[in-house]
Amino acid sequence: MTEVARITPEETRQKLESDSALLVCAYNDEDMFRQMQLEGAISLNEFRSRLPSLEKDREIIFYCD
Repeated sequence: MTEVARITPEETRQKLESDSALLVCAYNDEDMFRQMQLEGAISLNEFRSRLPSLEKDREIIFYCD
């Protein structure tokens, strides 16, 4: 299993701008997702539905409050 690491907001922005990472809001509740959604983020439900088709080498960044 891959180690989980915390990264800074600046690192996150760089990874998103270079399209090397996918940003996922880690709330199960869709209302919480709508309240806490950051630009470019997808919901946890969408992530789960897209999981089989995601590139295996693409970094995934989860966030929650």
